[in-house]
Amino acid sequence: MILILGGTTEGRTAAKTLEEAGQPFYYSTRGDEQEVTLHHGIRLQGGMDAAALADFCRQHDIRLLVDAAHPFAAQLHQNVAEAAARLSLPVVRFERLYPPREACPVEWVDSYPEAMEQIRQRHPSSFLALTGVQSIEKIAPLWHDADFPCYFRILDRDSSRHLADRQRFPRERLLYYHEGEDERQLLEQLRPDIILLKESGLSGGFKEKVEAAASLGIRVLALRRPPLPASFITVTGEHGLRRKVEQLLPDFYAQHTGLTTGTCATAAAVAATWEALHDGDQRRPDEFPVVLPDGEILSVAACTNGRTVSADGRTVCASASVVKDAGDDPDITDGLTIEARVVLHLSDQPCAPDTLPVDIDGGTGVGRVTLPGLDAAVGQAAINATPRRMIATGIRHLLSTLPQQSLHPTRAEVILSVPQGEEIARRTFNPRLGIVGGISIIGTSGIVKPFSTEAFIHSIAKSMDVARATGSPRVVINSGAKSERFVRAYYPDLPPQAFVHYGNFIGETLKLADSLRVRRVTLGVMIGKAVKLAEGHLDTHSRQVTMNRDYIASLVREAGCDDNLCARIGSLTLARELWTLLPQALLPSFAHVVLTHCYRHCAPLLPHGELTLLLISEEGNIYTRQ
Repeated sequence: MILILGGTTEGRTAAKTLEEAGQPFYYSTRGDEQEVTLHHGIRLQGGMDAAALADFCRQHDIRLLVDAAHPFAAQLHQNVAEAAARLSLPVVRFERLYPPREACPVEWVDSYPEAMEQIRQRHPSSFLALTGVQSIEKIAPLWHDADFPCYFRILDRDSSRHLADRQRFPRERLLYYHEGEDERQLLEQLRPDIILLKESGLSGGFKEKVEAAASLGIRVLALRRPPLPASFITVTGEHGLRRKVEQLLPDFYAQHTGLTTGTCATAAAVAATWEALHDGDQRRPDEFPVVLPDGEILSVAACTNGRTVSADGRTVCASASVVKDAGDDPDITDGLTIEARVVLHLSDQPCAPDTLPVDIDGGTGVGRVTLPGLDAAVGQAAINATPRRMIATGIRHLLSTLPQQSLHPTRAEVILSVPQGEEIARRTFNPRLGIVGGISIIGTSGIVKPFSTEAFIHSIAKSMDVARATGSPRVVINSGAKSERFVRAYYPDLPPQAFVHYGNFIGETLKLADSLRVRRVTLGVMIGKAVKLAEGHLDTHSRQVTMNRDYIASLVREAGCDDNLCARIGSLTLARELWTLLPQALLPSFAHVVLTHCYRHCAPLLPHGELTLLLISEEGNIYTRQ
């Protein structure tokens, strides 16, 4: 079992992530005010000290703790660390993302007494605390004795008002937070000289509060978040949490997530950049940070391979590699080594990391684009736009976290290579898409969920883009290699790129064609998928729908077959047996019935185009419907 210590936005996300497993877990909050949706999770309420937490974990066979509590809940973090140490349990800390401190126009303090001293020294005309109702007691000496008005903003709920009343804080100086309100509005109304904040991270609205205050010339004091126990394993989002759970409790999720080639390439580039800037004076990390497209920072294992420095000391080069982990997704690139070689051009003058130019190209085993319609232009390496952004962002993020150095990078050059890429690419869609010489570096989220439809539908969209870019008068969608052999013979004059595989996603493919305004679409389908499609199933995978013999019997009856023949449908093992079971004379009628029902479900998905259906027999005979 897993126990989440929640009560925050991160806690709610952690619960949602564990719900994906369909397994029971516990979700604990101090009070009952947070609304969280639980189907498999079990809600707990009330605080626990270290001893009580350890007892609970023993009694309920807890094998992993997830600390998703507020960053300033220092006592809770300590209780979790002590209980985990007693029982030798791992703790995953679901941490917030924080803007760099040096980028925030605030004055940092480490404690409430230090904050009170700073405020007294400045003799403000008014003061506003945005640190929550619990801080009323912590800075009571300030507001008790101050000769200037002090205000607190708290949550608009009875429990918060009761806490303020217990401290005898004047209600007329309480202000209330309402979700979604503009931070600037309150500050414009009150116009305090100083505000006090907690370093609450991006999910706590820290950045918005600081920006609003800065725009109005209001001085900001900010409490640094307390350090976390060193034993905690830190993640910053749902993907990192799930992957850590998969590693620590392999049986919790039935299937494990993987990494896209773009994430692997980014990790290799970041690792190579780290290596280039260190001359062996520090221990190499085992994992390196990758900034995913949604902002989450994921740690990925990478191996560095040494560095070289030019004779004049103005360039430094290093390389690193990552082994692609596809999780349980049936990915042909699983286990491939993805390498990055990084050259940094150095200067004595500092360069802001967030503006560092990053040039990215492909080497051995990374394909080259020869046809229009893809993310990369013709002639460029087949590295999609999202991985390019991830690599540049990853290198800049790493540079922003490193201590001050004597030499500063002014430009980075990244060359990606996949030693086995050319061989593997022959078994992918790449030759069809006009990508030669290797695999593509792709990925939209950075994470591959097992048996994800997203990745396949994304590849359909890319294939459709290429087909349209060729100027082909028609796009022919078909389920795979076997059906394509027949439809290509039917349309011998169309370019190879005009034939797009839909796998099982007929409905999604037709919607994509319509969104791209493809004017003429032919759908080629074989009988096994056709009888499912005729019944209205636009995703024909066996996980979604199985062959319905009763429905097939109704189709056969509609085609004019007698009751004796309809009765024999019950013994069908495979739909393709229909081609031999039905008399030859009735096959055209049967095909017409099937195609009519298929067309009824498919045509509405292509309202701006012309749809042609082809029903293909095992021998390659084709029946049509427009």
